Amino acid sequence: MPFYPIHAPQLQYSLPEFGLTYPFKPNEFTQVNPQINQVMIRRAMQLLSPKAGEEIADFFCGIGNFTLPIARSGAQVLGLEGLANLVERANESASLNQIKHVQFAVADLFKMTESSLEALGRFDKWLIDPPRDGAFELVKAIIPSTAPKRIVYVSCNPATLARDAGVLVNEKGYTLSAAGVINMFPHTAHVESIALFELA
Repeated sequence: MPFYPIHAPQLQYSLPEFGLTYPFKPNEFTQVNPQINQVMIRRAMQLLSPKAGEEIADFFCGIGNFTLPIARSGAQVLGLEGLANLVERANESASLNQIKHVQFAVADLFKMTESSLEALGRFDKWLIDPPRDGAFELVKAIIPSTAPKRIVYVSCNPATLARDAGVLVNEKGYTLSAAGVINMFPHTAHVESIALFELA
């Protein structure tokens, strides 16, 4: 018997604050705590402060958890993700929610180089939401021509966030302007962190 019946109702979650609904399948990554996910997105949006007309990149975008709320601001958003099935689902969600100003693409962000980052073009702001391994190669690849003025970094692993923050602050000229934690995983030792970096 299949784990999830073929004719079962479509799984989905919603972000009422942004008027968004996200379909997903059982084997696709979504945040485990939907209520706290809403709090996290609200806070990330406050820190990112997207504006209409800005060019914004969402790295490790998954099914568009942050990408679509950013696009609601009128900013032009590029969501990049390593797994093709998640990009497919993100495109489905963008269509379902009639979101414009958004594009998704598959990219191996763990192999980012200065030249491959530069080929994407320059963005005003970034949102980064990597898995536990962090975004070391991505932040190392930043050069003056690709450096956004603001980066919001969402992390499920404080150790890799601290490592990557060291690169951003000590090597790339950013200032850590704000940081906090969200209890995404109650009754565990894990937390979700959000940090804001701005060019000094």
